[in-house]
Amino acid sequence: MAEEKPRIGIANIERRKYPRFSIDLPIEYYPVPSDEPHKGRTVNASEGGLLVYLPQRMEVGRRLKVKLFFHSGSNMNTIEMTAEVVWIDMHLETGWGDYRMGLQFIDISPEDLKSLMDFLLSLSK
Repeated sequence: MAEEKPRIGIANIERRKYPRFSIDLPIEYYPVPSDEPHKGRTVNASEGGLLVYLPQRMEVGRRLKVKLFFHSGSNMNTIEMTAEVVWIDMHLETGWGDYRMGLQFIDISPEDLKSLMDFLLSLSK
């Protein structure tokens, strides 16, 4: 039986389930169960979630009601979803907010998900 040689090198394997799209869009969010709206920004999106900058620190596992605003042609569209914070990182730049977070969609209607995907795919054309 031949002896296996150790593998040497660097591999950058993309483990994401869905491709990401770079965007810069406003969001409004409500930490569940609060009804007090807060403003933030999303900098990328996928079929599974968002990368956002929020002025408040949220704990991993915290659920948020999120509204994403974007233009499609001359129409202003709003997509609503419930998302969960899956990771958090400090962000030191000013003007974007203080905390960078990954949100995973927990509840989004099929119509809103289709609208989001249509919008994201239109960006790549």
